[in-house]
Amino acid sequence: MNFASHIEPDELNLLPLKSFEGTIHVINNPAEAAEAVRRLSYADIVGFDTETRPTFKKGKLNPVSLLQLATSQEAFLFRTNKLGFFAGLEQLLTQERPLKIGAAIHEDIRALKAVYPQQTNGFIDLQDIVKNYGIENIGVKKMTAIVLGFRISKSQQLSNWEAETLTEAQMVYAATDAWVSLEIYLQLIKNGIP
Repeated sequence: MNFASHIEPDELNLLPLKSFEGTIHVINNPAEAAEAVRRLSYADIVGFDTETRPTFKKGKLNPVSLLQLATSQEAFLFRTNKLGFFAGLEQLLTQERPLKIGAAIHEDIRALKAVYPQQTNGFIDLQDIVKNYGIENIGVKKMTAIVLGFRISKSQQLSNWEAETLTEAQMVYAATDAWVSLEIYLQLIKNGIP
């Protein structure tokens, strides 16, 4: 299958809007984290993303508020601002399996080091591989459109990820961001990664 190198905004806006439709688990405490890590440990490949409370001051970076890991059916939203360090999650992040697929992950991983300082392993950045398919648009929204044929909403991107309770819209947004990275990767490997 050949993929377009890029997509224009008007073409993108014509595509159907989709979001993650599986089960979303919000992880606030060690007991929930232990169960989530146990379930994720059976996966071969998961989608990965993080969310950080936005800052509007130049040079100021907030810590990671949310770590998202998703299979095709389940998304686990680890509220790192509430959970803090959890050894089982660090172990998952340092192992080769499951493979953790994300987009523009270098900044995510750097920010995660504040909570999980061990060496991360088993991460693949979609931006490093889509160019092998001639895809030049490397943002998640445009990669989703080009590879999967639908669009995703980014409307919650700048919301408060440290709110006491995440809204339904935030949960769906966060789950979708991790899930589409996984789905893009699975579609690419169907076509054989060079």
